[in-house]
Amino acid sequence: QVQLVESGGGLVQPGGSLRLSCAASRSIYSISLMGWYRQAPGKERELVATITGPGNTRYADSVKGRFTISRDNAENTISLQMNSLKPEDTAVYFCGLQARITISDYVRAYWGQGTQVTVSS
Repeated sequence: QVQLVESGGGLVQPGGSLRLSCAASRSIYSISLMGWYRQAPGKERELVATITGPGNTRYADSVKGRFTISRDNAENTISLQMNSLKPEDTAVYFCGLQARITISDYVRAYWGQGTQVTVSS
């Protein structure tokens, strides 16, 4: 098992910036995908940005050019730099992981508890 611990959420004014971080609680044998998802009130959870094991990134159209995902392989952490934030970015942001935790494991999905991001003046 692995826990994902998110940090960095909060309240920011429109146009501001926040940086989210997600750390895995233990070493991981093989990461398939790690990323950020968000869920606004009354809406389904949606992909924000992901990064694959080899380092390929993918972004939602709504955040392209404003958000940047990065990964520290040594620490099994990912970060999401969010710039030019808009009120519509307000949501709970979840860290997600698809990985084999040990060599004998198969690929499973894991989720963090979520961190609130509120963009408001």
